[in-house]
Amino acid sequence: MSFLNLIRWKNLLMIALAQLLVKYGLLESFGANTALNSFEITLLILATICIASAGNIINDIYDVETDLVNKPNKVIVGKSISEKSAFNLFIALNVIGVGLGYYLSHLIGKSAYFSLFVIISALLYVYASYLKQTLLIGNFVISILVSLSVLIVGIFELLPNITAENRALQLVFFKIVLDYSIFAFVINFIREIAKDIEDIDGDYKAGMNTLPIFIGRERASNVLFTLSLFPVLGTTYYIVYDLYQYPISVIYFLAFVLAPSIYISIKSFNAKNKKDYHHISNILKLVMLFGLLSLLLYKFTF
Repeated sequence: MSFLNLIRWKNLLMIALAQLLVKYGLLESFGANTALNSFEITLLILATICIASAGNIINDIYDVETDLVNKPNKVIVGKSISEKSAFNLFIALNVIGVGLGYYLSHLIGKSAYFSLFVIISALLYVYASYLKQTLLIGNFVISILVSLSVLIVGIFELLPNITAENRALQLVFFKIVLDYSIFAFVINFIREIAKDIEDIDGDYKAGMNTLPIFIGRERASNVLFTLSLFPVLGTTYYIVYDLYQYPISVIYFLAFVLAPSIYISIKSFNAKNKKDYHHISNILKLVMLFGLLSLLLYKFTF
C-alpha cells in the first residue's frame, strides 16, 4: 500500500481514464481516423503512467523536509520506503516509460514522437529538484505536463493519419482534445496555487519561493479567488454558446462543472486556514474528473 500511495495511484487512474475517454468516448465514437489500435493505446497509457509514477516518486524524495511539516502522517520516503529504494523505483519506472514510448513511436512510424517522453520525464525531474521552488514557474510547468497527459492522445491518434482529404475533420477532433487539455491545465494551475497556500509553512521552512511566500498568504488567497473565476466564466460561455442545443449536456455541465466551480470561488473568497485550502484542492480534483467524464456525452448527445 505504501508503494501505491507513493506513486499516487488515484491520480494515475485519472490519467488512464482521461486517455481512454479521449480514445473511445470521443475519437472512436465519431469515427475519427485514428492511428492506434487497442494494443498501442495500452502502450501509450502504460508509458504515461510509468513516467508520471516516476515523477511522483522523485517529487516525494525532494519533498521529505516540507512534508514532515505540512503532512507528517503521510510521509512515505524514509519511513515506509527507504530513499534508496524510492530512487531505484524512480529510475526503473522512467526507463520502462521512456522505453515503451520509444517502442510505440517506432511502431506507428513517428520516431520523433519519442522525444515527448524524454522531455516529459526530464521536466518532471527538473520540476521536483528545482522548478517547484521557483515563483509560479513550477506551477506552470507541472500544469503543462498534466495537460499533456490529455493532449498526447490527440498527438498520437490524429496527427499521424492526417491527409489532404481528412485534414479539416482531423483538426476539428484535435481542437476538441486541445480544449480539454487546456481545461486540465487551468484546473491544475488553480489547484497548485491552493496547495501552495496550504503548504506555506513547510515550504517557507525549506526556503522555497512560492506565490504565498512571495506576496503573503492573504494576497495569494486573493489571486486564488481571481483564478477560480476563470472556470466559472469559461464553463458559462461554453454552456451558453456551444451546448444550448443539447439539454443533457447543459444539465450535466451545470450540475457537475459549473456548480462546483462556483462553490470553489465562494470557498476561495472565504478561505482562512489550511483545512479550507485542502478542501478547495480536493474539489478542484473532482471538477477535473467531472470535466473529463463529459467526454462520454459526445456519443449520446451530439
